Amino acid sequence: MADNPNSSGSAHSAGAPPPRWLVKAMTRTHVFLHGLSGGRLFNKLAGREVCFVTMKGAKSGQALTIPLMYVPYQKGVLLVASLGGAPKNPAWYGNLVKHPEIEVNHRGQRMRLRARLATPDEKPALWPICDRHYPPYAAYRKRTTRDIPIFVCEPSA
Repeated sequence: MADNPNSSGSAHSAGAPPPRWLVKAMTRTHVFLHGLSGGRLFNKLAGREVCFVTMKGAKSGQALTIPLMYVPYQKGVLLVASLGGAPKNPAWYGNLVKHPEIEVNHRGQRMRLRARLATPDEKPALWPICDRHYPPYAAYRKRTTRDIPIFVCEPSA
């Protein structure tokens, strides 16, 4: 899960992101229950819509599906690798860098997209769009010293 706010919509308690093992367990459970419901349930996280992104693992090369918050953008989506402002990128970041061809599924609509990192010139225009969609992104940027990546995911040719 890209961002892991608690049920109140605020960042994880004590300002620290949850441990990776917990994120991994929650992700597997979320994907399983979403699939079990035929895609009718578990389409939200912290009150925000999520999409299910199928990608190849950077190390394994195996297909995996994870729920991520997303920002609708042009004919695709933006994916923000914030991990709640943690000092490290989320695990899925490396997957998209190595294998940018992804499938995004949202409420039964499937899109084949190619992910690319937003350039430093693009990011000043993209952050306001992301912040309007999910305001905690602004706090995440203040919480961390790393430059939070934004993936621009556009239709594959």
